[in-house]
Amino acid sequence: MRLLFLGDIVGRSGRQAVLEALPGLRRRYALDVVIINAENSAGGFGITESILMDLLEAGADAVTLGNHAFDQKEALVFIERHDRLVRPINYPAGTPGRGSTLIQTKGGADVLVINAMGRIFMAELDDPFRAIDAELTACRLKQGADAILIDFHAEATSEKQALGYFVDGRASVVVGTHTHVPTADDRVLPGGTAYISDVGMCGDYNSVLGMDIEEPINRFLTKIPRQRFEPSHGPGSVAGLAVEIDDKTGLATACSALRMGPNLEPATPDFWAE
Repeated sequence: MRLLFLGDIVGRSGRQAVLEALPGLRRRYALDVVIINAENSAGGFGITESILMDLLEAGADAVTLGNHAFDQKEALVFIERHDRLVRPINYPAGTPGRGSTLIQTKGGADVLVINAMGRIFMAELDDPFRAIDAELTACRLKQGADAILIDFHAEATSEKQALGYFVDGRASVVVGTHTHVPTADDRVLPGGTAYISDVGMCGDYNSVLGMDIEEPINRFLTKIPRQRFEPSHGPGSVAGLAVEIDDKTGLATACSALRMGPNLEPATPDFWAE
C-alpha cells in the first residue's frame, strides 16, 4: 500500500498548491490512499464545507483537523455529515464529529485514520495516549484495519516521539502536525511504525508558519496585536510524508519526506518507482 499524508494546509496558497498537485501525485506514484490535515485551510483558521469538498474531489480520502477544528462555526454542523472529516479524538464527550474513521481504498483495503491533539503547551483535552490506546484496542492492525494512520497534532516533539514509541508496532504511521516546520527525522521505528515529528505545512514558506511576516514580528517586539494574523499569499509549496506499507503485516517498510514547490528544499520518495 502506498500512503501519502500532506501537512497542514494554510490559507489560499496552501489550498491552491494541494489542489493543483494532488491529482498528478496520485497518478505519478499510483497512490492507494491520501490523507490531508486541513485545519488552517480557511483563511488560516479552520475549514469550511466547500473547502472540504474541493479536497475530497481532488483526491483526498480523508481530512484531519486540530486545535482550529471549529474556528469556522459552520463546522459544528457540517462535520456531522462527513465521515471522512476527523477532529481530535480526545475532545470531551459530546463534541460534534468523530475522532477516527475507517476508509476503504479502491483496492478494497480498510484504513483507520485517527486524529489526536497533544496537551503540552496546548489546550488541556483528555489524555491522547489513552484515547488512542482504546481505539487501537478496538480496531487492531490486520484484524480491524489493514493499515492505521495517526495524525498527532501537537506542539512538543517530546510528546510526539513518546506517542510514536507508545504505538510502535500497533500502527502503520504516526505523523506529527501543528508546528508547520518540516523535521528531518522521518524513519521507520523498530516495531515497524513510520514516524515523523512534523511533516510541515502546505502553504507559502516565505512566511512565519504560513502567516504574513509583519504581524508576528510586531507581536514579538511589542506584545500588542496590531491586526489579526493573515495567511501569506505567495506561491505555495506542498509538504508531506510518503509511506510504503506491507500488505501482509500492515507495518511500514519505508517512509520519506515529500516536498515540492518554491522556498522549500525539494524531497521525493526514492523507493517509489515513477
